[in-house]
Order: sequence, then C-alpha cells, then structure tokens
Amino acid sequence: MNDVDEKDISLEGMECVYAKPETLTDTRFHYCPGCGHSTAHHALMEVIDELGIQEDTVGVAPVGCSVFAYQYMNIDMQEAAHGRAGAVAAAVKRVLPQKYVFSYQGDGDLAAIGTAETIHVANRGENILMVFINNAIYGMTGGQMAPTTLMGMKTSTSPIGRTFETAGYPLKISEMIAMLPGTYYVTRQSVHTANAVRQLKKALTKSFRYQKEGKGTCFIEIVSNCPSGWKMTPLQANAWLVEHMFPMYPPGDIKAPK
Repeated sequence: MNDVDEKDISLEGMECVYAKPETLTDTRFHYCPGCGHSTAHHALMEVIDELGIQEDTVGVAPVGCSVFAYQYMNIDMQEAAHGRAGAVAAAVKRVLPQKYVFSYQGDGDLAAIGTAETIHVANRGENILMVFINNAIYGMTGGQMAPTTLMGMKTSTSPIGRTFETAGYPLKISEMIAMLPGTYYVTRQSVHTANAVRQLKKALTKSFRYQKEGKGTCFIEIVSNCPSGWKMTPLQANAWLVEHMFPMYPPGDIKAPK
C-alpha cells in the first residue's frame, strides 16, 4: 500500500457516511446479480435499525425467494407455509401485540396461493405491515407466470406471452387491498434507483409508526425486477421495469391518511 502500513492510517476526524446496520447479518447475499430483493432487504433493515426497534421486531417470510430472508435479517424471524405469511404475522401480532410485525412475500406467494389470507388479513385490519415484492414472475421455481405477469409477457409457462383467453388479466393487488376498510396505508414503491430506495424507506418508516399507533394494516408493494427470470442483464431489467411495469403498476401512494 505504497509502503504505508494500514495501521498508520488514522480515521480520526473522518465522517462515517455509511455503516452496515446491526439488523443485517454478516452473510453475503445469495440473490441473483441485480435482483431487487437484496436492496429491499437492505432498506427494510436500515429502517428497523434507524428506528431502534431491532429487539422488538418479528418478521415472517414463506416459500419462494423470500425464504432467504432468514439468513440476512438479524431480527426474530418466523417461517410460514407457502402463502400463509400474512396469517402467521397476524397471529404473532395478536399474541405479542407489543411487537412490530411484518410479512415479506413475493407475488407467487401473496398474490397466488396466499390471495385469500392476504385479503382476509387486510379486511380484518390486522395491525401489521405486509411487504409485497412484485416482479411479475415466479423467480425461484423456474420463471413461471404469476398473477402479476403482464399481458403478452413471456414466461416458462406462457412461452408465447400471457393472453386473456388462457390466463385473464394481471391482478393489481394493491388497488384491491386499498378498497378494504381494514387497510390504513397502501403504497407502491420500487428499488431501481437511489431516490426510489429513499422513498421506500419513508414508506417503511410511516408503516411502522402507524403500527405503533394501532392504525390497522399497512401494505407496501415493491415493484422489482428479476433479471434471471426475465432473461436480461440487471441494467436491461431496470429499464424494462420502467418502460413496461410502471404503466401497469405505477409507483405512489394508493391509500394514505390525510
């Protein structure tokens, strides 16, 4: 190092602009390069760290890419069966009402096998946060079509593109959830740019604050990419997300307190 011993380099007087939060383990992310899950994990854990609620938070994740969350989130975590994370999170909150509780689910989980649990949890106004990753595809199991897959979008189970005749229209889960009186805050965010991540962190912070105030169900959809499933590079996937996903799933608050 130019004949200068590292131990002779002093950091005294230097401002620390970033440090890994205690809420993340030392495990290296195993997600595919460019996947939005790692960024979403990071934003969520940074907020929990900044709020100082690490010891008071319980996360619930089910099957799918979400299942890796247990390796990375340095908080109490509870596993759930496929599609049942929302119901399990509601149960945890009822048993431990003083805890901050969230579920972390993908579109193949929350919007497909878990649709009933999602709707009924929100309709009851369970005082939890539901984090919904929407990348319009089943990322872990081979890139199959999801309920959120766009019209004409090719997947391993829709090789010529999704059609109404065979699969109907994509589900806009957040808009459906926002119609239920039990939901207090419903928003759609993304993680494809630094500014988007900042907006997501604001939404997460609000959601935990609303949960502390006992306002009811908070629901955050994160429109993300799946470079491997979409058969694109990370840069291509981010550009495709903006061009094709956002017109169907536009970012912004869908239901928010005045």
